[in-house]
Amino acid sequence: MQRRKFIKTAAVGAGSTLLPRFSIGKSGVSPNSKLNIAMVGAGNIADQAYQGCGGENLIAVCDIDSKMFGQHAKKYPEIKDAQKFTDFREMYDKLGDEIDGVCINTPDHTHFHATLAAMERKIHVCTQKPLTHNVWQSRTLRKAMHKYGVVTNMGNQGHTYDGIRKMREMYEADLFGQVKEVHLGINGPKWGSGYFKKPKSYPPEGQPVPDHVDWDLWLGPQAERPYNKLYHPKTWRGFDDFGTGQFGDWFCHIGDGPVWVLDLYEPTVIECVERGPSEEGMIPDYSVVRFDFPARGEKEACSMFWYDGRLNGGTPIKSPDDWGWGKIPDLGSFWYGDEANAFLDHRSNNPRFTDKKRESAFRKSDGVEEKYARVKGGPHKEWVDAIKGGPQPGSNFDYAAPMTEVALLGVIAQRFGGRIEWDSKTMKITNRPELNAFIKEPARKGWEAGEDLWKS
Repeated sequence: MQRRKFIKTAAVGAGSTLLPRFSIGKSGVSPNSKLNIAMVGAGNIADQAYQGCGGENLIAVCDIDSKMFGQHAKKYPEIKDAQKFTDFREMYDKLGDEIDGVCINTPDHTHFHATLAAMERKIHVCTQKPLTHNVWQSRTLRKAMHKYGVVTNMGNQGHTYDGIRKMREMYEADLFGQVKEVHLGINGPKWGSGYFKKPKSYPPEGQPVPDHVDWDLWLGPQAERPYNKLYHPKTWRGFDDFGTGQFGDWFCHIGDGPVWVLDLYEPTVIECVERGPSEEGMIPDYSVVRFDFPARGEKEACSMFWYDGRLNGGTPIKSPDDWGWGKIPDLGSFWYGDEANAFLDHRSNNPRFTDKKRESAFRKSDGVEEKYARVKGGPHKEWVDAIKGGPQPGSNFDYAAPMTEVALLGVIAQRFGGRIEWDSKTMKITNRPELNAFIKEPARKGWEAGEDLWKS
């Protein structure tokens, strides 16, 4: 049997029994085997993927911007010898039988298409967060994982950290009691720096397309429009058609702990209770969004409040009266339990009681039983190890898809304001049906994908 066929057959055998979170699936692939890895998106955040896949064979890199091939080449010399592509579809067509796994490092709006096209070819995938740009895409990728039996993971680093596991162990040891409220968020965006910049006019004025950029491929499934340097390469995140704002950038980190530990997957109400000004087609300056979750088994009903934009005049995250750790953080999650309050940082790590004396006593005690296996090396390494027969990644698409869905429902509430009533079973907004157009967004001609997975 050929090497790649053997790897795929073994991993499909493990993938066919995929379970959410921390299930274990074994394959017959030797941990010493080297995988053939490809990258879609060669610059910027791809650094995480290069590092996590270190020691494997990097055989191909793809980017719509040829300058990106050199951005990390000094740090990772293997990039120079990898085959170069502009269109990921061409790369898959030419090298699909040689590629074992592909890392998707593109802007949010092309995650789905680059990921699904790989899965259809039985290529294992590790996709950056947020998993997709709309809810329908997340559910479709989850279906695809089960249909094609590939190993999947999403690049939210905190889900591989010890802290999120310890927080769950503390919660399941009933140290907090019933948690009925969680308040979480981040102080950004900080307009004018980093990933968030505003154009001088709306929509942004057209500019000449740089020679090194394939603008049509960058747009992918989104409607045609003139190029502007604020879309590419790093400041697309604040534009509704391409990014998902702070929800997409940070909820998959900060919200990871609350969603996973408390089973906060299917809100019935999502309401934007505070919203700052916004420009046409862009995220607002600040917001507060509330998610209401019904009782889940023995867990009582819970409300989760997301805050962003304190730097732009928004409300600071609500913090408990018993906070004893100095300055109150601008980012992270505060958990309100009927027995005790707790805190997780912005990567869902470093759990603690908000009462410092209680935390000190806890640290001097025997602690809690370690129930969840610890992970070393981050999400890309975790994914590589799973392909070779190790435990399935904790943020495989059985977890990443519904967690991302929560974030994307928050994006819709933030974008349009007001109250949304959500029926998860039918995947419909019931009180404002006009917003269902954003649950499954239209794709530009030639970029339609995934429909066949809903016919079976």
